[in-house]
Amino acid sequence: MRSLFFNIFFLLTTIVYAFVAVLFSLIPGRALMMGSLRRYTKVMVWAMRRIAGIDVSVAGHEHVSHDGPIIIASKHQSYGDGFVLFSQFDDLSFVTGDHITKFLFIKRILAKMNAVVIDSCGGEKVREKFDETARIVREQGRRILIFPEGHLSEIGTHHRYRKGVWHLYHQFGCPVVPVASNLGQRWNQNDWHKHTGKATMEFLEPIPPGMEKDAFMKLLQERIEARSIALLDLEDLGALNPENIGKLDENESARAKREAREAKAQAQEDGALS
Repeated sequence: MRSLFFNIFFLLTTIVYAFVAVLFSLIPGRALMMGSLRRYTKVMVWAMRRIAGIDVSVAGHEHVSHDGPIIIASKHQSYGDGFVLFSQFDDLSFVTGDHITKFLFIKRILAKMNAVVIDSCGGEKVREKFDETARIVREQGRRILIFPEGHLSEIGTHHRYRKGVWHLYHQFGCPVVPVASNLGQRWNQNDWHKHTGKATMEFLEPIPPGMEKDAFMKLLQERIEARSIALLDLEDLGALNPENIGKLDENESARAKREAREAKAQAQEDGALS
């Protein structure tokens, strides 16, 4: 029954705040719309606790205390991730795919938020738009949220981390704060059913600017995945299948691209040796 009541509340509240966000997006300035979105996320976190029975806490605030731009790179295994993280900041930008712009008025709202929208088709114009929006966010000294996996991962598993987070890191020249989470145990991906119990999202030690790409990507993934696994509650599993812990979740398309890259790299290496 908790899941039913929460999902009804989620749907109705989202409709109301979406209407408010559209109205505020027509008003000059960002303050009203950003204020309404932050209020929306706080209401949803309240509902997660009081209606769904998800006792979510946030740790490690000391790692995001300094002024200036910071990149927040978070584990992404639940729709609730965004609500919890947005509720922690007054003004947070984020990176998203263009798939959500198909919804009415979303493009206007994202533009007002200075969200970094990535076109799934890629290309030079996409990179230029990405760079321009990122520059605006950096100059404003704001935090920017990115989910490096690019997909919701089933609790316990992970996707291959995408390089977009490194491009932001390289452009901004600022710290990246990894975020670990076990929230998926209570709200796995976009599942209808919610599981009562404790959940934690934790800001981890920042990665300082200036690292090379491969070293940065390796360190980021190790920190997020190791701590996310350490946070798992093995006495109250919720949505977790223990057999999935540490498993790489890779669809057929991603696997084919990876294998093609690896085959090409191997062929180049063999050619160099010969």
